[in-house]
Amino acid sequence: MNVQPMTDEDARAIQTWTYEAPYDFYNQTPSEAGIKELMAYQAVHETDELIGFYCLGRYAQVPNDTYVYDDTHIDLGLGMRPDLTGQGRGRRFLETVLVEAKRTGKPVRLTVAAFNGRAVRLYEGAGFRKIASFEKDTTRFLIMVN
Repeated sequence: MNVQPMTDEDARAIQTWTYEAPYDFYNQTPSEAGIKELMAYQAVHETDELIGFYCLGRYAQVPNDTYVYDDTHIDLGLGMRPDLTGQGRGRRFLETVLVEAKRTGKPVRLTVAAFNGRAVRLYEGAGFRKIASFEKDTTRFLIMVN
């Protein structure tokens, strides 16, 4: 796997990805504003094929009224192409993006929807632990650190 700057083509492809329920929570509505935000992310490719993306910093934070993000950690957000999820490929994908996140020199923090058990198990297996949670709209989110 290799990390590359996001291209317009990659960003437009990501906006077409369709996850099945309950992961459809992560589906994006195509928009120019969404494309603009994705251009601040990094694309992850494998054999010249887009397989996922990640972002660092404020883009990885979920705005809310309860949990206050501080700058003691680097926030990491990531997503894998829907047809590749649930196949045991997440560990290698996560390891690839963690290498990049750790270059900041800060411990890594993730915010994940609590219903996403696959992701929570993956993160726990990589050494992340839950430190807090909050509700936004009807979704509970977990804050995890490594």
